[in-house]
Amino acid sequence: MATQVFRWIHVRGVLDPAGMTDVAAKVREELAKDGLAAPAEVTRVHRSFDGTRKLAVKLHDGALVETVLLPGVSGAAAPAGSPTDGTLDADAAAADTDDEDEDEPPVQGSARPVRVTQCISTQVGCAMGCVFCASGIAGLARHLGPEEIVGQVLLGRALLEPGEELRNVVLMGMGEPLHNYEATARALQLLTFRGGIGLSTRRVTVSTSGLVPEIARLGADFGGQIALAISLHAADDETRSALMPINRKYPLAELMAALRAYPLPKRRRITIEYTLVAGKNDTEAEAKKVARLLRGVPVKVNLIPMNPIGNSALGPPDWERVLAFQRVLVEGGYTCFVRKRRGDDVAAACGQLVLPGAKPKVRTHRA
Repeated sequence: MATQVFRWIHVRGVLDPAGMTDVAAKVREELAKDGLAAPAEVTRVHRSFDGTRKLAVKLHDGALVETVLLPGVSGAAAPAGSPTDGTLDADAAAADTDDEDEDEPPVQGSARPVRVTQCISTQVGCAMGCVFCASGIAGLARHLGPEEIVGQVLLGRALLEPGEELRNVVLMGMGEPLHNYEATARALQLLTFRGGIGLSTRRVTVSTSGLVPEIARLGADFGGQIALAISLHAADDETRSALMPINRKYPLAELMAALRAYPLPKRRRITIEYTLVAGKNDTEAEAKKVARLLRGVPVKVNLIPMNPIGNSALGPPDWERVLAFQRVLVEGGYTCFVRKRRGDDVAAACGQLVLPGAKPKVRTHRA
């Protein structure tokens, strides 16, 4: 009976006991009495001109988070040495899909579904304080429970349009997933359970600002099967600490040791996310430092020209500078993409998700 209820919730997305037609009436009554209900609800959908949809999600206590649906994103990687003007679609780029042979070929005569990536949140706000990210603008309000993390996927899946298929889930929304490790790990188990939502572990990516002990724990708990994305953003401790305060606790030497120890399966790579901030970390000299820092680690690099955020004078470099930075890494033998901006007109792009109604803190920049 528990399996039936689980499948109703996770496979069919039904949380109203009255709709669980093959569950005994007495059990349905008990579930209703116990208060089984959706852990969250979508209060507003912001639609971008490019098809991106940002969902405002209200939790049981009235707290608000945001999650984003990104249609038409494959996440496929190109070989090193690809043209320097190549781009990769949005946050789904972190889902490492180098091994495409696991994909089922399309049925002859049928249309291939539009693949959708969902970017989900793990905290209400964020405690990391990265200067280029709006999510931590008011600090951390609270962690999400595993049901609230998975609930975003159930809500997003229910809002897919005809011909769309949820393909990848990236934990890159509001919050630091590894700061909320227990709930994140439980959510990963639920998202990848074959009897439920059933996402391949290769299609689920956890992004972290560099919590070294939890990176090791994630690798041990999931055997390296969960795709890992690292917010790097600088190749020396002084610059990185100014952009990302977490670096003062876990400096680059410790972070790189953790990445080298992460138990990656064969043919898999760690995604390196690098936000280019004008005048801070965007020179060709910086690119050469990044190339040296990453040498010997199986990685691909996503360059992210900084998206504008409130209460900050920081912004992206010009396009020529972005391409010059990319060119250095490509010539150094790295697969390197410039992330295509998606949903920025509705503040759904990387770094723009924010706690609605939050009072911004005054930001100081020492980089």
